Amino acid sequence: MNRFCPKCGSSVYDTARFCNQCGERLLPTQAAAPPRPAPLTSQLGNIDSPSTASTPVQTPPSELAPNIAGMLCYLLSIISGLIFLALRPYNRHTFVRFHAYQSVYFFFALLVLNFVLGLFTILMPATIDSLLDTGLRLTGLGGSAWMMYQAYLGVQFKLPYIGDLAENQANK
Repeated sequence: MNRFCPKCGSSVYDTARFCNQCGERLLPTQAAAPPRPAPLTSQLGNIDSPSTASTPVQTPPSELAPNIAGMLCYLLSIISGLIFLALRPYNRHTFVRFHAYQSVYFFFALLVLNFVLGLFTILMPATIDSLLDTGLRLTGLGGSAWMMYQAYLGVQFKLPYIGDLAENQANK
């Protein structure tokens, strides 16, 4: 329960559509704001504190953590890598840029290997060709999953050759 009703300030569940106390309809994208403190009371009556006098609630920008953004660079291979290289808050972070570049370079390395294996299709029997093709696909899937896991842990895991290229590009 980290959301609060904007009308009465009572705590509500994240998935709630209505407040349990006052019945106010809650928007699903409504930002979580702490309830306003109760007005100060004294012998003279109710006196509002100066801090609660209609100050707008500022919500922090909704950015992804660098490890999550680095992990998502590998999700759609070259597409997500290029997206994170283009998005402004993430293309300035060295960790995210490294993983975005490595994702793009990993895609091109797999593309070149696929092309080379396609050239050898003429010389190889069909069973060996299909085994190599399956191995290449599993390498791409397993490599992407491993790099996603390493990025989630916050590790800048470098692939041979490709990692050095990505590191040089990310540090520019």
